[in-house]
Amino acid sequence: MSKKLFVLLVILMSLSLVGIIFVQAYFINNTFKNKEEQFTVSVKKALTYTSNRVAEIEYNKYFEKLNEVLAKGGQPDTTDLRNITVYKKNEDINELVIFNTGILEENFKIPSLIDISLDSLNFSKYTGFTSTQVFKNTDLDGGMAISPERSFQKIFALDKLMKKTFEAQIIAEAQNTPIHYRVSKGIVRKLLRKKLLEDDIDVDFEFAIYHKDLATKVQTNNFELQKFPTVGVPIFLDNNDESDYKLYVNFPQRNKFIFSSIIGMALLSVVFTIIIIIAYSSALYQLIKQRQISQIKTDFINNMTHEFKTPIATINLALDAIKNPKVIVDEEKVRRYLGMIKDENKRMHAQVENVLRISKLEKNELNISKERVDLHDLINDAITHIELIVENRDGYINTHLDAKSFEVLANETHFTNVIVNMLDNAVKYSSDKPKIDVYTENVGNNILVKIKDQGNGMSKAVQKKVFEKFYREHTGDVHNVKGHGLGLAYVKRIVDDHQGHVTVESEKGKGSTFIIKLPLIS
Repeated sequence: MSKKLFVLLVILMSLSLVGIIFVQAYFINNTFKNKEEQFTVSVKKALTYTSNRVAEIEYNKYFEKLNEVLAKGGQPDTTDLRNITVYKKNEDINELVIFNTGILEENFKIPSLIDISLDSLNFSKYTGFTSTQVFKNTDLDGGMAISPERSFQKIFALDKLMKKTFEAQIIAEAQNTPIHYRVSKGIVRKLLRKKLLEDDIDVDFEFAIYHKDLATKVQTNNFELQKFPTVGVPIFLDNNDESDYKLYVNFPQRNKFIFSSIIGMALLSVVFTIIIIIAYSSALYQLIKQRQISQIKTDFINNMTHEFKTPIATINLALDAIKNPKVIVDEEKVRRYLGMIKDENKRMHAQVENVLRISKLEKNELNISKERVDLHDLINDAITHIELIVENRDGYINTHLDAKSFEVLANETHFTNVIVNMLDNAVKYSSDKPKIDVYTENVGNNILVKIKDQGNGMSKAVQKKVFEKFYREHTGDVHNVKGHGLGLAYVKRIVDDHQGHVTVESEKGKGSTFIIKLPLIS
């Protein structure tokens, strides 16, 4: 896969993931808003029901009083209706208050169009007012006699008069009665809760009745008009559907209740989104990792080819020389060429062994038996393997074996290879004369082995990857440092198998220090 195609694929996948997250967030937010609207509609419905029911309860009280009057028998007059009262005692002023209302009768005379021996017909208009009015009819002479037609009119209008008087009485008394006498907190709470439960709204609420934006005594203890979102409707409407009173309700746990109704769906959405993010991140990581491994393996094959090319060429040249009749009779030259063939063959064999050894470590097929060993002896033995190469480049290896306790449980062969690989690494990455110092010291129940060189060093990015299999610092097409990136990977696997720990400290251009930490045998 080309780099451009890989980058385009990553961008498209990332945009898709971001789009999914935004869609999920929009969906949850939109659902929450819809639930809020449904909640508000249900609350308004409950408030309207409560307002109407409270007014109906009050109206029924007056009808009960009216029935008491009608039960006495006879035809009630307007005075009987005006004396109907429900709220007799005003505790605030500690006195008895009776509210009286009346009907104003305005007479209009219209000339008679039919000759029934009447000069005119009287029609009446009734208007409510709050004082006592005595209805009198006089004849043309000013007496108290009521004409037949006037009596007929009054009998005809009696039911309307009673209704108007009764309604005027209700309105007048209600307007002059404090709201906490007209309705109780218990009734309002009961009616609200009943209607809210019908819409599955089971949550605590606070309510209050306000008169012209001023609080009344009909309110719960914790009601605050401005603290929470509040819904209100008029209560005790007059004949014009207007009122100075308003019933408000709010819900301290409103958002919590609404969110609880969508929490299941929201959690599932969040969980699946997280799973998608994890799966995407994992897939992207694996893609990048596989791309890196592919590049590393390509480099490895190139390096292996480069490493084998020289030995194979040398072996071919030596064999061709031996075939020469002049050389084959010269025993000394034959021995020399055979020695070269053997050395180059050994070199290729060592390279193959490195690959097979690290492969076995990956599959946990490498059997590593451990025994008590002297770590200082292993270090000295490893130095002998590399000492001639260092001296040939006019360098040195100095030892500073200061550890007082140095016996560890280790495999002698493998751990010697570990030290050799680290020393060989120090030599290979020293452009000038290799200058190497080996230190040991005790730290608690552990021993530290430090191999310090004054070579090329490495960057922070390289330090993080230097122990990875096949990894080698990129140097373009320059192959001045031979290897396959297996040496330090092998070191780490062996040290880990010995319950140890290996790290590196380095600075570009100033050398590196590799530190191995191993547990001591107590």
